[in-house]
Amino acid sequence: MSEIIVQLKGVSKYYDDTPALTDVDLYIRKNEFVTLLGPSGCGKTTMLRLIGGFEKPDTGTITFNGQDIGNVPSHKRKVNTVFQRYALFSHLNVFENIAFGLRIKKMKESVIREKVSRMLELVNLQGYEKRDVNSLSGGQQQRVAIARALVNEPDVLLLDEPLAALDLKLRKEMQHELKNMQRQLGITFLFVTHDQEEALSMSDTVVVMKDGEIQQIGTPEMIYNEPVNAFVADFIGESNIVDGIMRQDYLVEFAGNLFECADSGFARDELVDVVIRPEDLALMPPDQAKLKGVVRSVNFLGVHYEMIVEGADGTEWLVHSTLMEPVGTMVGLGLEPMDIHIMKKVRA
Repeated sequence: MSEIIVQLKGVSKYYDDTPALTDVDLYIRKNEFVTLLGPSGCGKTTMLRLIGGFEKPDTGTITFNGQDIGNVPSHKRKVNTVFQRYALFSHLNVFENIAFGLRIKKMKESVIREKVSRMLELVNLQGYEKRDVNSLSGGQQQRVAIARALVNEPDVLLLDEPLAALDLKLRKEMQHELKNMQRQLGITFLFVTHDQEEALSMSDTVVVMKDGEIQQIGTPEMIYNEPVNAFVADFIGESNIVDGIMRQDYLVEFAGNLFECADSGFARDELVDVVIRPEDLALMPPDQAKLKGVVRSVNFLGVHYEMIVEGADGTEWLVHSTLMEPVGTMVGLGLEPMDIHIMKKVRA
């Protein structure tokens, strides 16, 4: 297991009397791509700013390679930040934007040229050295901002929703490029986004946040397939979430039927949330399924159809399938025990 580079212990941050982060514990390993994921206002950017030194925690400690950095100013931390707004220097060309931090350090001109050339190659901007940054596309400006941050050779690169301003096609291209850069450089990336697909496709580890607290930490596969609560299940991808009763280990009741499941450890007859992914519901003849209903809507989404199936009890099931049944058709919905995820009820 890789060595821990950044660790937060009991970190809280308040703005006036409003908590932005509450008693957060988190560690980040060297050479890891970690994504902070959550809705607006959940505290992810605040955490980034605390690590970057732009804010100070009200409680708790932040360590870098085992050393407390609470009183270390941002410019002396081995971190660099790429913001959603790239904040490029409009009066400098591409080369000088990237070289800016190196010139402040008074490096030799030969060293500056070597480092900037390497960064231009890394971000696929060879030949753009003398270009005016205002003449560049959004994607090219973003590459310059990333190169400017990376040329200083930080141990950790902080990225605060850097792809948010890009169109969908360019955004997907940059997701792949960022991941490739991280692998090539072997440094730690801490990435902030509210985009679930972005987090799942790029990260080694995803940290799901809500209301200033961490809800779950895990690999993308773990977060998607084994969410710890209904919030994570609903936020990461689409889910059907219905009320259920855990009758005993491996047996749950919902939608008026008993179903075998893969979960245990709940109290007998405990009220639970039942989570089923739409792609795990299989269309089948109604006489062969416990779950059944009438197709109320059908949308073609390219790789699959999205259907709403209304059950006899009024429950609406979201179904993703490469098969399709027309609106008004009675269908059965089949599912396997491993596709039924049981969550403890979270009280507001």
